[in-house]
Amino acid sequence: MEKLIKGLRHFQTDYFSKHQELFEQLAHGQHPRALFITCSDSRVDPNLITNAQVGELFVIRNAGNMIPPYGATNGGEGGAMEYAIAALGIEDIIVCGHSYCGAMKGLLKLDELEEKMPLVYDWLKQGEATRRLVKENYSTLQGDDLLDITVAENVLSQIENLRTYPIVHSRLRQGKLNLHAWVYHIENGAVYAYDAVRHAYVAPSSALQPMKPEDLIEHEPDDHPTPNWLSPEQANRIYRGTY
Repeated sequence: MEKLIKGLRHFQTDYFSKHQELFEQLAHGQHPRALFITCSDSRVDPNLITNAQVGELFVIRNAGNMIPPYGATNGGEGGAMEYAIAALGIEDIIVCGHSYCGAMKGLLKLDELEEKMPLVYDWLKQGEATRRLVKENYSTLQGDDLLDITVAENVLSQIENLRTYPIVHSRLRQGKLNLHAWVYHIENGAVYAYDAVRHAYVAPSSALQPMKPEDLIEHEPDDHPTPNWLSPEQANRIYRGTY
């Protein structure tokens, strides 16, 4: 706590004093650029990895960066997301998973959590779609390879869950909302975005805009594009059966 209190004092005397005008503007309202949905993991800092200033991101955080399907729970995720779109006018939603995710490790060993951490167990059960998809499509993988795939697939599952919300469904139909699937790698700072055309996670060409035609890599018709951080064999299986 002592370190945190010192940090608080430093913020008040240094950072705040240098950006006082910004905070005075923010006191009258917020106009974030995007909704950023990510994990509660202390190693993931949305503002840090996007170099965003205070007020630029509206953030939802929980274990495993999960958004339960519409009507599944009475949690705050749906309400926060709805507020971001309807009240704040947000047009971009980013779901960002990360490497070495403890929640995804727990999802892969869900039965072991029921007695030890029952509340975690109840929360992670909402990731059943991801767990079953991974179990039935990636049975030959294990260790870090299996965890990487689970992280990647889970982000895509949450994108599908977002589509079940009426306001998301409506805004997508109107072309007023964009959904983005990202994975952040703690160990090297890299961020990969899912490209629905190539069915692969690749380095994003820009923070929030779709890739331009000249950014696409040519592949043979039967060839599966390889994400920068997954093996060709894994790339062949990524997202199989869900699109």
